[in-house]
Amino acid sequence: MPTLLITGANRGIGWGVARLLAERGWHVHATCRRPDRAEALQALAAAHAGRVTVHALELLDFAGIKRLGQRLEAAAIDVLFNNAGVMNMAQRRYDPALTIQDFGHTDAEDWTKVFQVNVIAPMKLAEALIEPIARSERKVIITATSVMGSIRLNKTGRWHHYRTTKAAVNQMMRGMAVELRPRGITCFPLHPGSVRTDMNFARAPLSIDESAAGIVRVIETAGPEQSGRYMMWNGEEMPW
Repeated sequence: MPTLLITGANRGIGWGVARLLAERGWHVHATCRRPDRAEALQALAAAHAGRVTVHALELLDFAGIKRLGQRLEAAAIDVLFNNAGVMNMAQRRYDPALTIQDFGHTDAEDWTKVFQVNVIAPMKLAEALIEPIARSERKVIITATSVMGSIRLNKTGRWHHYRTTKAAVNQMMRGMAVELRPRGITCFPLHPGSVRTDMNFARAPLSIDESAAGIVRVIETAGPEQSGRYMMWNGEEMPW
Protein backbone atom coordinates (compact mmCIF):
# COMPACT_ATOMS: atom_id res chain seq x y z
CA MET A 1 0.00 0.00 0.00
CA PRO A 2 1.25 3.56 -0.61
CA THR A 3 2.48 5.46 2.45
CA LEU A 4 2.03 9.10 3.44
CA LEU A 5 3.78 11.05 6.18
CA ILE A 6 1.88 14.23 7.03
CA THR A 7 2.61 16.88 9.64
CA GLY A 8 -0.07 18.81 11.51
CA ALA A 9 -2.54 15.95 11.18
CA ASN A 10 -4.49 16.57 14.38
CA ARG A 11 -6.96 19.05 12.87
CA GLY A 12 -8.01 21.04 9.83
CA ILE A 13 -6.63 20.25 6.41
CA GLY A 14 -4.04 17.81 7.77
CA TRP A 15 -6.66 15.71 9.50
CA GLY A 16 -8.89 15.84 6.43
CA VAL A 17 -6.12 14.59 4.12
CA ALA A 18 -5.06 11.89 6.57
CA ARG A 19 -8.65 10.65 6.88
CA LEU A 20 -9.30 10.52 3.13
CA LEU A 21 -6.08 8.69 2.31
CA ALA A 22 -6.57 6.22 5.18
CA GLU A 23 -10.03 5.48 3.78
CA ARG A 24 -8.40 4.89 0.38
CA GLY A 25 -6.12 2.25 1.86
CA TRP A 26 -2.95 4.29 2.38
CA HIS A 27 -0.69 3.78 5.37
CA VAL A 28 -0.57 7.16 7.08
CA HIS A 29 2.16 8.35 9.44
CA ALA A 30 0.44 11.31 11.11
CA THR A 31 2.37 13.77 13.26
CA CYS A 32 1.23 16.40 15.74
CA ARG A 33 2.67 18.21 18.74
CA ARG A 34 0.46 16.61 21.43
CA PRO A 35 -1.01 13.22 20.47
CA ASP A 36 -2.56 12.94 23.95
CA ARG A 37 -4.79 15.92 23.08
CA ALA A 38 -5.51 14.91 19.48
CA GLU A 39 -8.82 13.14 20.03
CA ALA A 40 -9.97 13.19 16.40
CA LEU A 41 -6.62 11.85 15.20
CA GLN A 42 -6.56 9.11 17.82
CA ALA A 43 -10.10 8.13 16.78
CA LEU A 44 -8.93 7.97 13.17
CA ALA A 45 -6.04 5.73 14.18
CA ALA A 46 -8.41 3.46 16.10
CA ALA A 47 -10.80 3.25 13.14
CA HIS A 48 -7.96 2.27 10.80
CA ALA A 49 -5.87 0.12 13.10
CA GLY A 50 -2.51 -0.72 11.55
CA ARG A 51 -2.88 1.87 8.78
CA VAL A 52 -2.66 5.12 10.78
CA THR A 53 0.37 5.60 13.02
CA VAL A 54 0.52 8.70 15.21
CA HIS A 55 3.87 10.33 16.04
CA ALA A 56 4.59 13.18 18.44
CA LEU A 57 6.59 15.87 16.65
CA GLU A 58 7.45 19.46 17.54
CA LEU A 59 8.67 21.23 14.42
CA LEU A 60 10.96 23.54 16.40
CA ASP A 61 12.76 20.44 17.72
CA PHE A 62 15.16 19.64 14.88
CA ALA A 63 16.74 16.83 16.92
CA GLY A 64 13.26 15.31 17.22
CA ILE A 65 12.86 15.49 13.45
CA LYS A 66 16.14 13.60 13.09
CA ARG A 67 14.95 10.95 15.57
CA LEU A 68 11.73 10.48 13.58
CA GLY A 69 13.82 9.89 10.47
CA GLN A 70 15.88 7.30 12.34
CA ARG A 71 12.73 5.47 13.52
CA LEU A 72 11.47 5.31 9.93
CA GLU A 73 14.81 4.65 8.23
CA ALA A 74 13.74 1.18 7.06
CA ALA A 75 10.35 2.33 5.77
CA ALA A 76 9.29 3.40 2.28
CA ILE A 77 7.45 6.74 2.25
CA ASP A 78 5.70 7.50 -1.02
CA VAL A 79 4.63 11.02 -0.12
CA LEU A 80 5.96 13.45 2.48
CA PHE A 81 3.40 16.23 2.94
CA ASN A 82 4.77 19.09 5.05
CA ASN A 83 1.34 20.42 5.94
CA ALA A 84 1.92 22.04 9.34
CA GLY A 85 2.60 25.75 9.54
CA VAL A 86 1.90 28.86 11.61
CA MET A 87 0.81 32.44 10.95
CA ASN A 88 2.64 33.64 14.04
CA MET A 89 3.82 32.10 17.28
CA ALA A 90 1.67 34.02 19.76
CA GLN A 91 -1.62 33.57 17.92
CA ARG A 92 -1.78 30.69 15.46
CA ARG A 93 -4.63 32.03 13.35
CA TYR A 94 -5.55 34.82 10.97
CA ASP A 95 -6.62 38.05 12.65
CA PRO A 96 -6.92 41.19 10.47
CA ALA A 97 -6.50 43.38 13.57
CA LEU A 98 -3.12 41.90 14.45
CA THR A 99 -0.31 44.34 13.67
CA ILE A 100 2.76 42.33 14.76
CA GLN A 101 3.61 41.60 11.11
CA ASP A 102 3.01 45.13 9.77
CA PHE A 103 5.81 47.46 8.73
CA GLY A 104 7.02 49.31 11.81
CA HIS A 105 5.78 46.60 14.19
CA THR A 106 7.62 43.45 13.10
CA ASP A 107 8.95 41.23 15.85
CA ALA A 108 12.33 39.61 15.12
CA GLU A 109 11.84 36.72 17.55
CA ASP A 110 8.41 35.81 16.20
CA TRP A 111 9.61 36.17 12.60
CA THR A 112 12.56 33.86 13.27
CA LYS A 113 10.40 31.15 14.84
CA VAL A 114 7.78 31.34 12.09
CA PHE A 115 10.61 30.86 9.59
CA GLN A 116 11.92 27.87 11.53
CA VAL A 117 8.48 26.19 11.59
CA ASN A 118 7.38 27.02 8.05
CA VAL A 119 10.65 26.70 6.14
CA ILE A 120 13.50 25.06 8.01
CA ALA A 121 11.44 22.25 9.56
CA PRO A 122 10.10 21.06 6.16
CA MET A 123 13.65 21.02 4.81
CA LYS A 124 14.91 19.07 7.82
CA LEU A 125 12.06 16.56 7.44
CA ALA A 126 12.90 16.06 3.78
CA GLU A 127 16.55 15.55 4.69
CA ALA A 128 15.72 13.15 7.54
CA LEU A 129 13.38 11.06 5.37
CA ILE A 130 15.13 11.23 2.02
CA GLU A 131 16.16 7.56 1.93
CA PRO A 132 12.67 6.21 2.78
CA ILE A 133 11.26 8.56 0.14
CA ALA A 134 13.85 7.56 -2.46
CA ARG A 135 13.14 3.85 -2.00
CA SER A 136 9.38 4.28 -2.38
CA GLU A 137 7.41 3.84 -5.59
CA ARG A 138 5.98 7.38 -5.88
CA LYS A 139 8.86 9.52 -4.49
CA VAL A 140 6.99 12.77 -3.77
CA ILE A 141 7.73 15.70 -1.41
CA ILE A 142 5.07 18.41 -1.02
CA THR A 143 5.19 21.45 1.26
CA ALA A 144 2.14 23.57 2.00
CA THR A 145 2.50 27.14 0.82
CA SER A 146 -0.04 29.96 0.40
CA VAL A 147 -1.27 32.51 -2.09
CA MET A 148 0.44 34.95 0.31
CA GLY A 149 3.75 33.53 -0.86
CA SER A 150 3.17 34.76 -4.41
CA ILE A 151 5.25 37.87 -5.09
CA ARG A 152 3.23 38.67 -8.20
CA LEU A 153 -0.11 38.55 -6.34
CA ASN A 154 0.94 40.64 -3.33
CA LYS A 155 -1.28 43.72 -3.71
CA THR A 156 -1.94 44.53 -0.04
CA GLY A 157 1.34 44.21 1.87
CA ARG A 158 1.24 43.34 5.61
CA TRP A 159 1.84 39.88 7.09
CA HIS A 160 5.57 40.09 6.44
CA HIS A 161 6.52 37.19 8.73
CA TYR A 162 4.10 34.78 7.09
CA ARG A 163 4.42 36.03 3.50
CA THR A 164 8.21 35.80 3.46
CA THR A 165 8.21 32.27 4.86
CA LYS A 166 5.83 31.08 2.17
CA ALA A 167 7.83 32.79 -0.57
CA ALA A 168 10.89 31.06 0.89
CA VAL A 169 9.05 27.71 0.82
CA ASN A 170 8.35 28.23 -2.87
CA GLN A 171 12.00 28.89 -3.61
CA MET A 172 13.14 26.01 -1.41
CA MET A 173 10.86 23.52 -3.14
CA ARG A 174 11.92 24.77 -6.57
CA GLY A 175 15.55 24.24 -5.63
CA MET A 176 14.83 20.86 -4.07
CA ALA A 177 13.12 19.77 -7.28
CA VAL A 178 16.29 20.53 -9.23
CA GLU A 179 18.62 18.84 -6.76
CA LEU A 180 16.54 15.69 -6.32
CA ARG A 181 15.50 15.22 -9.96
CA PRO A 182 18.42 12.81 -10.60
CA ARG A 183 16.97 10.53 -7.90
CA GLY A 184 13.54 10.60 -9.52
CA ILE A 185 11.96 12.57 -6.67
CA THR A 186 9.09 14.99 -7.37
CA CYS A 187 9.03 18.18 -5.24
CA PHE A 188 6.60 21.10 -5.29
CA PRO A 189 4.84 23.65 -3.06
CA LEU A 190 1.07 23.34 -2.78
CA HIS A 191 -1.43 26.10 -1.97
CA PRO A 192 -4.41 24.46 -0.17
CA GLY A 193 -6.76 27.28 -1.10
CA SER A 194 -8.42 29.77 1.22
CA VAL A 195 -10.00 27.42 3.73
CA ARG A 196 -12.27 27.85 6.75
CA THR A 197 -9.90 26.58 9.46
CA ASP A 198 -8.82 27.73 12.93
CA MET A 199 -5.85 29.49 11.31
CA ASN A 200 -7.87 31.20 8.58
CA PHE A 201 -10.90 33.47 8.52
CA ALA A 202 -14.49 32.25 8.84
CA ARG A 203 -15.61 33.61 5.46
CA ALA A 204 -13.02 31.72 3.42
CA PRO A 205 -14.62 30.13 0.32
CA LEU A 206 -13.46 26.53 0.81
CA SER A 207 -14.44 24.02 3.47
CA ILE A 208 -11.84 21.70 4.94
CA ASP A 209 -13.45 18.75 3.13
CA GLU A 210 -13.32 20.53 -0.25
CA SER A 211 -9.67 21.48 0.14
CA ALA A 212 -8.66 18.05 1.46
CA ALA A 213 -10.43 16.27 -1.42
CA GLY A 214 -8.60 18.43 -3.96
CA ILE A 215 -5.26 17.92 -2.24
CA VAL A 216 -5.78 14.17 -2.21
CA ARG A 217 -6.39 14.21 -5.97
CA VAL A 218 -3.14 16.16 -6.42
CA ILE A 219 -1.27 13.70 -4.17
CA GLU A 220 -2.61 10.64 -5.96
CA THR A 221 -1.66 11.97 -9.41
CA ALA A 222 1.62 13.74 -8.50
CA GLY A 223 4.56 12.98 -10.73
CA PRO A 224 7.57 14.52 -12.48
CA GLU A 225 5.40 16.88 -14.53
CA GLN A 226 4.49 18.77 -11.33
CA SER A 227 8.03 18.92 -9.97
CA GLY A 228 9.27 22.46 -9.39
CA ARG A 229 5.87 24.02 -10.12
CA TYR A 230 3.73 26.18 -7.79
CA MET A 231 0.59 24.08 -7.50
CA MET A 232 -2.90 24.67 -6.16
CA TRP A 233 -5.28 22.33 -4.34
CA ASN A 234 -7.35 21.93 -7.53
CA GLY A 235 -4.41 20.91 -9.71
CA GLU A 236 -3.98 24.32 -11.34
CA GLU A 237 -0.73 26.31 -11.27
CA MET A 238 -0.12 29.51 -9.28
CA PRO A 239 1.89 32.55 -10.46
CA TRP A 240 5.19 32.94 -8.62
